[in-house]
Amino acid sequence: MAYDYINELEKVKEYYEGDPLQKRYSALVTGETNSGKTWLLKTARKPIHIDSFDPGGTKGLLNEIKRGDIVADTQWEADDPFSPDKFAKWMKATDIRFTIGYFEKFGTYCLDSATTWADAVMSYGLAAKGRAGESPQHRHDYMPQKIHMTNYIKKLMRLPCDFILTGHLKENRKVISIDTKSGVVREEVNYRFLTTGQAVVTIPLLFDEIYVLTGKDGRGRTPKREMLIDSLGTYIARSRLKGNGKLSAIEDPDIKKLLKKAGLDWKDKPPLNFKGGDES
Repeated sequence: MAYDYINELEKVKEYYEGDPLQKRYSALVTGETNSGKTWLLKTARKPIHIDSFDPGGTKGLLNEIKRGDIVADTQWEADDPFSPDKFAKWMKATDIRFTIGYFEKFGTYCLDSATTWADAVMSYGLAAKGRAGESPQHRHDYMPQKIHMTNYIKKLMRLPCDFILTGHLKENRKVISIDTKSGVVREEVNYRFLTTGQAVVTIPLLFDEIYVLTGKDGRGRTPKREMLIDSLGTYIARSRLKGNGKLSAIEDPDIKKLLKKAGLDWKDKPPLNFKGGDES
């Protein structure tokens, strides 16, 4: 076949149309404590697998776990910093699960949370250098940690299901001015994704969606929660899906509802078979 620009255009178009990464859904969901990150997982496409590095983080999902809608792998929660083994075991388990097609059975995979997962990655790196339990050293330890985290997030981006990474926020305060007479201090306060060094920039760049969950007292003191998907200033949020004009800067904290509005696959996959043997 002769090589010309028309054939090249067709090759590019064909690749794009068959590229599963263009149809994927990946989201970094951040928020302060009690902002509703765990509750949000109930609204994701089921079945849901959670790799929990956050001690006790899945206790609010007991009903969904009992029903089989959520599988919570909590073996990663209790890492001993003086004899750490959780990250190494998690890497091995994740590689095996990719190989056997485990994730194809799930609608959503969640890594909970970036903060405690990063701690396990750091403990793994320190132990490998014979320094388990010691304080990390700047360039010698944080750079390898960031590389491990980035590499495995890139791997998880190839999952055959939706991918959600939860994270915490760090409060940053900057003094704007001080009144010399009254002593009143004006500060600028913002919140950013809590992680290691430059990973605060590199990790969010890997995700299509970056959401921030916020909450405030509603009527009867019942918290009213919102999900920022497009925001600058106090919080940073971004949505590539919003570009189609179907989504607002603030959405209800409901993943399937958002996916449906955006025109993506929002339906659950079939229930899991826990009995063993062939699935009917």
